[in-house]
Amino acid sequence: MRKLLNTLYITNEEYYLARDGENIIIKEDGKTIRRFPIHILEGIVCFNYVGASPGVVKLCNENNISITFLTPNGRFCGKFIGVTNGNVLLRRTQYRISDDDRSLMIAKRCIEAKLINSRKVYLRLLRDHPDKIDSQKIQKVTDYLYNQIQVVNDIREKESLRGVEGDAARIYFQQFDSLILSQQEDFKFVMRSKRPPMNRVNAMLSFLYSMLTYEVQAALETIGLDSYVGFFHTDRPGRASLALDMIEELRAYMVDRLVLTMINRNQISKSDFEVKENDAVLLNEKGREKILTEWQKRKQIEITHPFIKETIPIGLIPYVQAQLLSRHIRGDLDEYPPFIS
Repeated sequence: MRKLLNTLYITNEEYYLARDGENIIIKEDGKTIRRFPIHILEGIVCFNYVGASPGVVKLCNENNISITFLTPNGRFCGKFIGVTNGNVLLRRTQYRISDDDRSLMIAKRCIEAKLINSRKVYLRLLRDHPDKIDSQKIQKVTDYLYNQIQVVNDIREKESLRGVEGDAARIYFQQFDSLILSQQEDFKFVMRSKRPPMNRVNAMLSFLYSMLTYEVQAALETIGLDSYVGFFHTDRPGRASLALDMIEELRAYMVDRLVLTMINRNQISKSDFEVKENDAVLLNEKGREKILTEWQKRKQIEITHPFIKETIPIGLIPYVQAQLLSRHIRGDLDEYPPFIS
């Protein structure tokens, strides 16, 4: 089993990454601030415009470490992925599947798992806080999602599957505000808004969905799959379609639950955000650091994986799922087993 190492997040806009032997060093105005041995890292995420030296890129390539570059506000700029494993035969089979009916079966499993995991977010609320919610409204959401799970099994073409997924996501977020039990005025959620996020909850969701996408993409490339050729999301230049496919099953479990926990436990506040002239709501540096700290903690929590029946940290779920997908593509598994919490 792969070992879960550390992801280095560079949130200060003035930091520059350089190399010193087998170490990554952080510099500011030419002075060394911190240093990290390369063997303890599995990824680097930079929220700045300053960048990294060619020596850092070479060292990361030699150690199969990804580097993701984002703007200070979290918008994707580019990604470097080191040497990938696997072989050309795996990718050629992936490409063939993406063009035939087998892609629908994989897509259906991903969306089915998404609906199951989304429903469980509401079921947890009904179980843990029945006195703080409108149980009747919440029950309607869980019943709707349950019915849509059954519908997925009978779908015969992707457009219908996209319609079911879109409707289910809309219903899921219609009652998302009911899941917020603390700081309700500061974290009022009306509807899902992405580009740009128009409230604090959306800012948190978008930020962490981005983090999850980059980690899933790195996992797929590490296994040897092409993260840009998916089975549910359509091909588009620059779009990591297979990574987007896989995060559908992981959103509710890895991101939504963390966002709700941080708000309901008062681990984040309105002072961790800033509002732009176009009314976009974005995390400030302090807010990003808080979320990334809790994100790293959540990734260290150990669970028993429902399919392989082994104890793994949550942060390894993308790698396990990438391995399971590659085994299905190779023909070792009859069906792709998505992650169901």
